Amino acid sequence: MEKNFDNKDLDIKEIQKDLSDYLAKKYGRRVQFAGLGPLAEAAGEKVEEGEQEKRSEPLVIHFDMKPEELKSYLDEYLVKQDEAKEVLATKVCTHFNRIKMFESKNKNRRYEGIGEIKNNIIMIGPTGVGKTFLVKLIAGKIGVPFVKGDATKFSETGYVGGDVEDLVRDLVYEAKGDIELAQYGIIYLDEVDKIAASPNLIGPDVSRSGVQRALLKPMEETEVELKVPHDPVAQMEAIMEFQKTGKREKKKINTKHILFIMSGAFNGLEEIIKKRLNRQGMGFGAEIKSKDERAENLQQIKAEDLIQYGFESEFIGRLPVVTVFEHLEVEDLYNILRNPKSPIIIGKKRDFKAYGIDLQFEDEALHRIAENAFQERTGARGLVSAVERVLLKFEHTLPSTAIRHLVVTRAMVDNPVGELHQLLQNPENPEREALFHRLQEEEEKGLEKSIRKKEAEFASRYGVAFSDRRIHLITKRTVEGRTDVDSAVEEVLVIHRAALDFERTFSSRNEVQLHFTAEAIERLVERIWEEGFEPGAFLKQSFQNYEHGLKLIKEKTGKQEFFIPPEGMENPENYLNRLIQETYKGE
Repeated sequence: MEKNFDNKDLDIKEIQKDLSDYLAKKYGRRVQFAGLGPLAEAAGEKVEEGEQEKRSEPLVIHFDMKPEELKSYLDEYLVKQDEAKEVLATKVCTHFNRIKMFESKNKNRRYEGIGEIKNNIIMIGPTGVGKTFLVKLIAGKIGVPFVKGDATKFSETGYVGGDVEDLVRDLVYEAKGDIELAQYGIIYLDEVDKIAASPNLIGPDVSRSGVQRALLKPMEETEVELKVPHDPVAQMEAIMEFQKTGKREKKKINTKHILFIMSGAFNGLEEIIKKRLNRQGMGFGAEIKSKDERAENLQQIKAEDLIQYGFESEFIGRLPVVTVFEHLEVEDLYNILRNPKSPIIIGKKRDFKAYGIDLQFEDEALHRIAENAFQERTGARGLVSAVERVLLKFEHTLPSTAIRHLVVTRAMVDNPVGELHQLLQNPENPEREALFHRLQEEEEKGLEKSIRKKEAEFASRYGVAFSDRRIHLITKRTVEGRTDVDSAVEEVLVIHRAALDFERTFSSRNEVQLHFTAEAIERLVERIWEEGFEPGAFLKQSFQNYEHGLKLIKEKTGKQEFFIPPEGMENPENYLNRLIQETYKGE
């Protein structure tokens, strides 16, 4: 039956949702309705052209990190690449601290002065050395939206450059429609070496040079329209908005504070540098350079080398910071796997944990996996496939068995099929079980040691003391739950805050003060993790009789302040009854 819409039954939100669902399926996840605030207003309300929705309060950038602090954070996750991490940590910190300084000193005036140059960065290095991972870590740590694009997809559009500006619009999507937050985001463009003009082409390489020119304004400062002709969703939004308000609202995003980071392998660039340095060998006696020597040549890079490689001088001028990533050797790949925060090992442990199976790796097995991955010549990317080749059949078979502990050994890496057969033949091998528990204990000890090193940092950051018991709980949660340390710490803090909120609410509602000891809160953490309760609901249910019970005690003794110990958290009802009984016995 066809539905007749009029002003009474027109549900803008429902239409928006239906169209968003349809267009997301047709054009991809990025295509969604966003920022339709005016549509929800009264029909007669007008919006001036060019006016944008304003925050109730100005955006404040909470960023005061020093370069050494950010470098230290990156060291926890990324192996090697010390110089690259130092360069990025320094320039990113400078970029955001400078913005913060400008925002605080220029709240009421727009003039910033001349000569402002953004710290846009170009990263040079082979595939699989951690370039993308590094930028994601930085964006996540700072808390700004992050968008990654592939320069190769812009080659077809050439000088039109519409897709280039789509990267800027994507920041708004990643910022959940918050245009002001998006204006402080990071855009990461990979394989930028592919848009270098080909030196073998007769005449100008219009396609690639056009992409470079399309990037010039966004990399410096320009205003990008959020609604564009080639975006069907934007056009529908504009039509609906015009029908509702009678005005066409132009929403724009300014790129002045958006940081652009670009990367590529730049194969052949070292040859250009060697020629400039007069190191190029001649004839049959040409010397074959090692990887170290190639890396050394790349460290001598200058803007003129990139221009000769095929980039326009204006494009390189907007990328003042250049850093070079090193090749990863076998020992580097091994250290990546041994890192307690290795996403590869953590991810695989989570895969098995989903079936209730705990996974441990022998050190020799990790080294053998690193050797196998190195043969693929794809850097750290080869580690994922190397691990999968070892464990795929185990992941397929073991969930259907009663086996709940698995140790990856050197023998398993060399012969997965044979070791799986032996495991199924003797699933309760006591030696294998003892090895598993020894490795798990070693993992817990190593993790607890690393947490203790950050104890002061945690206390300073969160304002909460981390006792030995609390550190032990975080360690157990990380290992057994196959989560990461920061997530486990956040879980503890959520429970801690729930306990403090309950204390305040209870005390404000009654004539007595209720407090949980630190040990009681630690027992609360254990119970929440063991039984899966929601902290607030658990406390409300468990201590519901305390209002009446503590009031009775106060009437008999005059006591107004009560501290609940661990046994009170273990069994709140029994503990309250004991308090009441002791009160009346004493009387």
